[in-house]
Amino acid sequence: MGSIGEEQWNLLQRNVEYHFSVSDVAEQDGEEMLLGRGRLAVTIECGSAGYLKIGPAVAALEKEGEGLGAAFYWTLTYALYRIMRIYNHDDALLYEERMREYAEDEGENGEQYEFPEVEKALPECVQRSLKKEEDHPTFVRNARRLLVQHRTGRYRSWIEHLRKIDRLSRLKMPCDSEFREDGGYDSIPLPSLLVAFNDHDAVVACFDEESQYMLEGSAEPTLAVVFSPQKVEEVKNAIRTLRRFVAFNVKLFELVEELQQLR
Repeated sequence: MGSIGEEQWNLLQRNVEYHFSVSDVAEQDGEEMLLGRGRLAVTIECGSAGYLKIGPAVAALEKEGEGLGAAFYWTLTYALYRIMRIYNHDDALLYEERMREYAEDEGENGEQYEFPEVEKALPECVQRSLKKEEDHPTFVRNARRLLVQHRTGRYRSWIEHLRKIDRLSRLKMPCDSEFREDGGYDSIPLPSLLVAFNDHDAVVACFDEESQYMLEGSAEPTLAVVFSPQKVEEVKNAIRTLRRFVAFNVKLFELVEELQQLR
């Protein structure tokens, strides 16, 4: 608490459910196993995802400048991908694809399936950029350039928050691969954030369906750093990684709360 600060602690508490622990065990085949060799593991697990309704902000930015809403959305998406598990339109599209495959396998009985039609629910500017996004390096450079052009405009606060989030996402926050490999987890980390365009849209509908099964298996931690308390550099690395993770989440949920003020 002394390191995080009460204000930042309350910000995280309002938006996401993280569980922090330091332990000398890891899960293996459903049982706790000692890490051995005097090592400890710092872990952060997500118990409940945060929520960002980004549609109104994308629409407002797009009115400010053509392509600006899409640039904001994709820059944030890539930054989040580097640090945490999220649930967004990509996951919803994959879910819809699986549902259509199930319906085909069912033959005539497949007609009873209802499909969310995720792509139709996306803002037009995001729909247009779906194919452009395949040329990733050029697309990202153009998006950043557009954001810089508007950084002193009406939505400068949003853009400045996003640029800080993007910078923080580039700092190394290594998760110990050995810990995850030894863990024998049944699933990838639960999403820390649900990113939808509007309340009750197709992305939310897909998440509601999939989330019913997310807690059936043991999910690996959102963050895991293994260290030896006797090795000063390893302790410093664990503390540094945690601080960066917290700093990233603080900036993220400051932006989330700012965007929530737009109705």
